[in-house]
Amino acid sequence: MPRPHGFTYEQRADGSVVITHGARAAGTLRGPRAERFIAELAGGDPQLVMARWTGNYKRGNEKAARAHPRNRG
Repeated sequence: MPRPHGFTYEQRADGSVVITHGARAAGTLRGPRAERFIAELAGGDPQLVMARWTGNYKRGNEKAARAHPRNRG
């Protein structure tokens, strides 16, 4: 599975954090969640941390799920 890439974040003056993926906003964190996010960035791979916080990462089962009878059109 490829490593996540293309994530960036911006910490604003009001303490909120906006995470973007490519050119689109993927999530906004405020208050204690933003503080926990910033603290976690210091301890790990920033791209992986941002992907996990936004829920925007592959789990490896997308092809199998697409072929499941329940998900066929």
